[in-house]
Amino acid sequence: MDEDNIKGTSRGLTQRIEELQRKHDELLAETQYGGERDYIVEELHRLKRETREIKKELARLKKPPLIVGNIKETLAHGEAIIESSTGPDFIVTVADYLPPRDIRPGTRVALNKQTLSIVKVLPPAVDPHVMGAEIIERPVVTYNDIGGLIDQIREVKETIEEPLLNPQKFKRMGIDPPKGVLLVGPPGTGKTLIAKAAANRTHATFIRMVGSELVQKYIGEGARMVRELFQMAREKSPSIIFIDELDSVATQRMEQSTSGDREVQRTMMQLLAELDGFEPVGDVKVMAATNRPELLDKALLRPGRFDRIIMVPLPDRNSRKKILGIHTRMMPIHEEINFDMLSKKTQGASGADIKVICTEAGMFTMRDGRDLVEEKDFLKAIDKVLCESPERQVKKQVMFA
Repeated sequence: MDEDNIKGTSRGLTQRIEELQRKHDELLAETQYGGERDYIVEELHRLKRETREIKKELARLKKPPLIVGNIKETLAHGEAIIESSTGPDFIVTVADYLPPRDIRPGTRVALNKQTLSIVKVLPPAVDPHVMGAEIIERPVVTYNDIGGLIDQIREVKETIEEPLLNPQKFKRMGIDPPKGVLLVGPPGTGKTLIAKAAANRTHATFIRMVGSELVQKYIGEGARMVRELFQMAREKSPSIIFIDELDSVATQRMEQSTSGDREVQRTMMQLLAELDGFEPVGDVKVMAATNRPELLDKALLRPGRFDRIIMVPLPDRNSRKKILGIHTRMMPIHEEINFDMLSKKTQGASGADIKVICTEAGMFTMRDGRDLVEEKDFLKAIDKVLCESPERQVKKQVMFA
């Protein structure tokens, strides 16, 4: 609220207080000269309450704004060194009513505008991008929604689920599970689905962040977001951090680089530091995914960080048949559809491609005004999705040969 609005509101509240005071005096006079005494006394009390509330609101509006600062160091005799948002550092006093345990280095506080004394302890600032990364509702995806990938799912269960659900098994065996899991494979093969299914099984908070969101314009912003991301995961444990498109923030370091490249490297260094500080048997697990593993920095792949790398390939023929069954289980399909033949014709397709094929088949059925999806609809959908763009197939073969 700007100063003019505050002055206008203040004048209005002052006038209202004066009106209430006049009415108060009138009612008081009436009580002295008779009349409905009980009603007048009750009205008098109500007006007093309303006057008190308005005076509180008026005092709140007249209260000067507070300055935000951070405690750098605590001193004796109730003093502290603070870094204010205005620039320089100050030695200030701490209000007597604030608990000493809350006054510690790094705490965000509110400062009196005139004396700069600490009058309030503020909650830590969290970047809205980091807060938005948390998926509040539990993921509904299960391992039954993933066709094939049996070996990959088993490895994820061993690495993510068991340490969260049964940590005593690893302690009994005297070993530490891998700290991080890196899923590598072409787009659309189910890497994100595996991460969501793991969060569903463990009842953990699922925090998903795309790597490009960690690359910020200003120096130090990306590293700060990484710190806040891992801090939020610890506070909301058990939790799973899933960093998608990891190659956008963890590329190999080069001798000659621009200022933008150096900022990406700072963010990656903070990510490495956070991974190093993790307990392998704990309530927070880290997963990441990429389809360009050759771009990743070698420091990220060394043992102790992402020390389990799981390949997620394009589905084979049996897996494609299972994926077709998953995406058609809710569709009104004709009984005579040959899924073996369809799985053969979708060679080279990813799980995402097969999902689009099933959607297109349903669209063809609705276009013809029919109630059941027939085999010819799937064949037309395969031709549209996989065969009408030869450039797409050439690009796939080059990238993932």
